[in-house]
Amino acid sequence: MSADSLPKIVLKSRRAQPFYAHHPWVFAGAIQHVPASLTPGQEVLVVSQEGQAIARGLFNPDSQIQVRLYQWDKDSPLDADFWRQRLSSAIALRKQILPAEENAYGRLVFSEGDGLSGLTVDRFGDWLSVQFTSRALATRVDLISDLLMELLQPAGIWLRTEKGMTAAEGLTLTDGLLRGNGPPPPFTIQENGIQYQIDLVEGQKTGFYYDQRENRRAAARYLRGNVLDVCCYSGGFTLNALKHGRGEFVTAIDSSAAALQLARQNADLNGLSERCRFEQADALKFLEQASEKYDGIILDPPKFARTRGGLARAAKAYLKWNSLALSHLQPGGILVTCSCSGLISAGDFLEIVATAALESRRSVRILEQRGQAPDHPIASSCLENSYLKCLICAVE
Repeated sequence: MSADSLPKIVLKSRRAQPFYAHHPWVFAGAIQHVPASLTPGQEVLVVSQEGQAIARGLFNPDSQIQVRLYQWDKDSPLDADFWRQRLSSAIALRKQILPAEENAYGRLVFSEGDGLSGLTVDRFGDWLSVQFTSRALATRVDLISDLLMELLQPAGIWLRTEKGMTAAEGLTLTDGLLRGNGPPPPFTIQENGIQYQIDLVEGQKTGFYYDQRENRRAAARYLRGNVLDVCCYSGGFTLNALKHGRGEFVTAIDSSAAALQLARQNADLNGLSERCRFEQADALKFLEQASEKYDGIILDPPKFARTRGGLARAAKAYLKWNSLALSHLQPGGILVTCSCSGLISAGDFLEIVATAALESRRSVRILEQRGQAPDHPIASSCLENSYLKCLICAVE
C-alpha cells in the first residue's frame, strides 16, 4: 500500500523529534489525531503536525503505546518481505556473536533491539519459543510463524504469553503450539559447558534466562567457598559457581517448587548434586532469618518495578535485599547482585548498592558492572531496552 493511501496518525506540536530519531514507541499522549474506524494491527503512517511523513507502524487502540514504528522509508510497506528481512538480520547477528557450539541456544529476536518491537524469539535447539508483547504485531502471528519456519526449519514453535502484557496490550493469544510438533517434556540444552533441563511449556518467561549467560560465567570466576544463591530458578549461577568457579558448596533457594525440581535435575545432570542443596523458601524471609555467614551471595530477584508508580517501593525492596545480603557475607566475600527492572537505571542501582553498603557499615568495591548478554542487543534509539544490571562486588 502506498504511503498516500495509508491512514495517517497526526502527532501533536513539538512531539515528532524522538520519532525522527527512530524511537519506536508512539504513546497516546503524543498523538493529536487518529482516523476513525482503525482496527488493531492496521498499518498506519505517522506524520508531524505539519503533515510530514515520519515512519510506518502498526496501530493498537488498547495500548498506551498506540503505534509501534518499524519502517522509516515511507514508500516501503510492512509486507512479508519486510518481516522476512528483519528476522533474517536478527538471525545473522546471532550467528556472528554467539559461540559456534552454542549457536542453537539463545535469543534470536529481542524486540526493539532487532527492530521488531513487541516480538521475542528464543531458540532451544530444534524448538523456538515465541512471545508477543504487542497486540498490533500479534495480528501477524501466522505470518511471523510461517517466516520462522521458512528461515530456521525448527521442529516446532511454541507460543508463550505474559499476563501483565496481555492485559496492557489487550492481547487475546494463549499459550500453545503455533507450528510443527510440541516440545517434549523437559529436554536438554547447553550453555557455558553446562547442561540444563528446559521446560518450554511450564518454565518461567520463555523457558530460560539467556540474558544472564555472560554474567553467570563472569560471576563464577570470583565465587569460592560457601555460596548462597537467592532466587536460583533452574540453577544457572549455582552450577557455574561449582563447575567454573571455586565454589565448594552452594545453598540455593527459590519460592517455586517447579523451578527447584529443574535445578535439582540440572545438578544431577552435571554431576554436582553432592555439592549443593536446593530449598523452597521465601527469599526475603530466608535472608531475614538466616544466621549463617557466606563467602559469596548471589541475588537475582524478579522484577520489582513494573510501573513508574512502583519505583519508590522497588528501590526500597532492592535496598533491603542488598543490605540483608551484605550482613550475611564474610569479610572478603563476593556479592553478585542483579536487577531486571528496566525502570531502575544503572545509576539508580549503583546508588542503591552504595546506600546498602553505608547502612550496613560494609566496605564494598565494585569489580564489574555488567548488563544483558549480547543476544539481547540495545538499539541506540531505544535505550529503555537496557534493563538488566549485574554488579560483582568485593565486600569487607
